Amino acid sequence: MALCDLSGKRILLTQANAFMGPSLQSMLQACGAEVIADNRDFLDPRAPGQLIKEAGEIDVLLLNLGIPAPSTPASEVEDDEWGLLFRHMVDPLPRFARALLPGMIERQRGKILLMGSASALRGMKRASSYSAARGAQLAWVQAVGAEMANKGIQVNAIAQNFVDNPTYFPTDIQANPAFQARLQREVPLGRLVSAEEDASFAAYLCSDAANCFVGQIFPVCGGWSH
Repeated sequence: MALCDLSGKRILLTQANAFMGPSLQSMLQACGAEVIADNRDFLDPRAPGQLIKEAGEIDVLLLNLGIPAPSTPASEVEDDEWGLLFRHMVDPLPRFARALLPGMIERQRGKILLMGSASALRGMKRASSYSAARGAQLAWVQAVGAEMANKGIQVNAIAQNFVDNPTYFPTDIQANPAFQARLQREVPLGRLVSAEEDASFAAYLCSDAANCFVGQIFPVCGGWSH
């Protein structure tokens, strides 16, 4: 697989120890990027600003924000579950924007790439709270991407599902015959997208070769959603 060139790029990767974090870090470094890998969560409203201050000037913010998805029926979703998902995956977004975008606007360059979910693009049973939070992420990306486009800043998202990662598809689930049957039934590709395939596309979107994409949502899900 040909690697894109990220030489000289400083990329800040959040939740580098979870979800797509390890695969992203490995791929970005293989492409020549300097990766600032951070493992904190962002429940503290001050955390995004503190991280941006610690990281210094960066070329790309790669927002890898994921927590295990509840499977609660819509009629039973409590405020605590709803609020937790939004606090983890949505509330940090404007805080990062306040901390990061002024500098990028001044330099007239920069990128934000969000690792999102295709659950926001296609209805899933027992996923109303998770899908709503993921949908809010994508709406934010589209709006901020359009706003920043003429300032040399690209804001985009990957909306993934059925991608090999330990947060959502651990080994025991993958080995389950019922899950294998579901893959064949629901996913045109007939298999999970590999972590390397997903990470290589993310690396491309972090590169200067992808400067024409603004406010766009890219499904990476083996054809499960379009």
